[in-house]
Amino acid sequence: MKVIFIKDMKGQGKKGEIKEVSEGYANNFLFPRGVARPATDGNMKTLEQQHASEEKRKQQEKDEALALGKQLEEMTIVMKTKAGEGGRLFGAVTSKQIAEALAAQKLKIDKRKIELGEPIRSLGVTQVTVKLHPDVKATLKVQITEE
Repeated sequence: MKVIFIKDMKGQGKKGEIKEVSEGYANNFLFPRGVARPATDGNMKTLEQQHASEEKRKQQEKDEALALGKQLEEMTIVMKTKAGEGGRLFGAVTSKQIAEALAAQKLKIDKRKIELGEPIRSLGVTQVTVKLHPDVKATLKVQITEE
């Protein structure tokens, strides 16, 4: 008997997968627990529609990330901090501070998406990579100036 899995089930199948299982296993175990549905024509069409809407949503997220990436590429964030001799900062500029500066310009980006190997400790312009989507990365310019 062919069934469509509604939920992930360890050792059997993942959500949206179509598998051949014995009729007794399907009727006595999978269906009562709400893990699977019979693979009828109506259920197959519903599954196809769900896959299509999921693909459309993923594409829309990617398009939004690309648009935001272009906006970030053109922008330079200017941050003022206290500095000592030779352009060394008192303290450091972290990804949290960069995220707050972006939020001040009405761009909400999570600090964990800002890929900063180590905090910025000197004056000048630094290129910072921002991961907006698994396939989309943008480079942001952060300029550190003295107060």
